[in-house]
Amino acid sequence: MPTPSSYIIWLIGPDSYYVTRLCHRLCLNPDYQVRRFTSVAAALAARPSPGSPLPNALVLDSDDAAQQLPQRLLAKLRERLPEAPLFVLADQANATLEAQLLSQGITAYLVKDAGSPERLWQALAKTREPQPTPPPADSPASHLLLGEHPTILRVRELITKAARTSITVSVSGETGTGKEVVAQAIHAQSSRVGKPFVALNMAAIPRELLESELFGHEKGAFTGAASRRTGRFEEASGGTLFLDEIADLELTLQAKLLRVLQERTITRVGGRDAIPFDVRLVVATHRDLAAEVRAGRFREDLYYRLLGLPIELPPLRSRGQDVLLLATAFERAFSQQNGLPSRPFSKEARQALLNYAFPGNVRELKAVVELATVLAEGAQLEAADLPFRNLAPVADGPAPKGQHPSLREQTLAIMQQSLNDMQGDVVAAAGRLRVGRSTLYRLIQSGELRLPTSAT
Repeated sequence: MPTPSSYIIWLIGPDSYYVTRLCHRLCLNPDYQVRRFTSVAAALAARPSPGSPLPNALVLDSDDAAQQLPQRLLAKLRERLPEAPLFVLADQANATLEAQLLSQGITAYLVKDAGSPERLWQALAKTREPQPTPPPADSPASHLLLGEHPTILRVRELITKAARTSITVSVSGETGTGKEVVAQAIHAQSSRVGKPFVALNMAAIPRELLESELFGHEKGAFTGAASRRTGRFEEASGGTLFLDEIADLELTLQAKLLRVLQERTITRVGGRDAIPFDVRLVVATHRDLAAEVRAGRFREDLYYRLLGLPIELPPLRSRGQDVLLLATAFERAFSQQNGLPSRPFSKEARQALLNYAFPGNVRELKAVVELATVLAEGAQLEAADLPFRNLAPVADGPAPKGQHPSLREQTLAIMQQSLNDMQGDVVAAAGRLRVGRSTLYRLIQSGELRLPTSAT
């Protein structure tokens, strides 16, 4: 019978040598009470007697997950036992399946090998430790993740799921959508929160120095290397390493990064020693990595190695009323930091915020609101105080002075500019914009877009 201190584990999987060995390993802990089921259906059919405890954790062998586990059964398992951590043991790495299962509520996806019983043992032990406190609701990072639009709610959900494990996370989205903020939030909610968070923008480092930045170098490795230097992988030991603009990594260094991720060791430039590392990796790009692979600019094997759990950030222009929530949060935070009285946005200012397309996304909104807070002199922030910068021409000419182009006008302007840049190639422009080409053809036919003269 389970004792009050028992930690009850349901081990689900067909009878096999591996499952038997795993059960034996788990039972070495006197606090663990393991109950075996041959399938998810059998576990669902189990009806505990009144007052008997539910399982504290679920362990599912991949033979069942990959071959006999309909998605509806997994959904029912999570519905019946939503609080119990669920670990899936897989015969081999499968990034697509791993991401799919994580999105459906599993806690971790572990590849079966000689060391997997020990990794599971450690993972189960972590579930019994106190969970890290999430960042306060008024922290700068939380401001950037504010919102009620379904797309941003989904982003926050995926951040929580990612934080439970050490899975690699790939963040995509337009410039200014908050990719580094997502990485910081994952780190802050994970068990690595007490360890370093290290960020590196790959596009900001000269190519000849990037290898040293990543992996470090030994004294005398190259001209100017006057002393040993640790790289970002070593600096982030035990914590999180965020590599921004990963698509800018040249092919030669992509091959080295792939080897490092496969072997989980780095070698400093000019050195010989293989140095193991333990970091959670988060990568980000504003480009379409799959398109970069097809174009031959990014290695396919590295792409699948980095894919992990993908998180796509929506552009601000698609988030509706979230613009006003964010603007208010930025105004209050900036006013408090600078000892200024907080002021509301006028009705006209709120409408202007909703009408503007924000090509710079959340980063641009933050800059606009902070500057407006400095410039405004009245009791409210007015539309005239908002320093919008219209970098893209409007399809029907510039807006009259004192007015702001609508979201549709901004969108048409961006589409028109892409058509011009692609010299009227509708297929290429649609691919660049990530919209259906039928959309462009329809707008051309209606006269809202025009093919450039050279293409007609």
